[in-house]
Amino acid sequence: MARQSLQLELVERPTAGIVPGKTFRTRQVPAPTEADLKDGQLLLETLYVSYDPAMRGWLDDRRSYVPPVQIGEVMRALTIARVLASKSAKAGPGDIVTAPLGIREVGIMPEDQVEPASALPLGGKTGGKVTDLLGVFGLTGMTAYFGMTKIGEPKAGETVVVSAAAGATGSVAAQIAKIAGARVIGTAGSDEKCRWLTEELGLDVALNYKDPDFRQKFKAATPNFIDVFFDNGEENTLFSRESLEAITNKTGLQSVVSN
Repeated sequence: MARQSLQLELVERPTAGIVPGKTFRTRQVPAPTEADLKDGQLLLETLYVSYDPAMRGWLDDRRSYVPPVQIGEVMRALTIARVLASKSAKAGPGDIVTAPLGIREVGIMPEDQVEPASALPLGGKTGGKVTDLLGVFGLTGMTAYFGMTKIGEPKAGETVVVSAAAGATGSVAAQIAKIAGARVIGTAGSDEKCRWLTEELGLDVALNYKDPDFRQKFKAATPNFIDVFFDNGEENTLFSRESLEAITNKTGLQSVVSN
């Protein structure tokens, strides 16, 4: 019997939260095979799927950095996959790769959207494991690394503020700033997350932005103003651009919009 592939498809655009049984449907379809491959393509089997906050925005029919998922399409997602068959020199059968395969069991991807795991630092001195390909060595980790080191460029002794600091991108960005010798202040949405930021990640200060006294506490935590603000999407709710410019030391707002 031919193999089937289970996939998750968008049925209805949500106006608020995801509605179980209405927003998505699951469907079994015939799995593609090696015979379906064209030159430069790979047949992949999903091992892990990354569920990210950005996925909610991909459901909205509005202009963004990527087109929205269309009705009837497989839900977009980044994955770790095993190569079942290949007509590409980039990876061969049995290799582990990352690719935006979506939420499906088996699919075909072009080689320019596939990244072999062998190209990334797993094991050895890094201690990295395969699931890190969707984390610190994946899109969120790379966003944090390039955003903080190439745009924010914190220096020892400077004050860095990271919003949504307990998230996948913010937590890495905050640690990079600490490694650079900066004083790092993170914001998060609960006291539990704030404790994790200071006790586990070593941030100097963590503030709950839902605290009624947040603005006063933020002012007290930044007596010498701030040098870098790494924005993970909370800027509009936490600060106005004018207030950020007023408390930023460097010429112009050093802000990285990452999510």
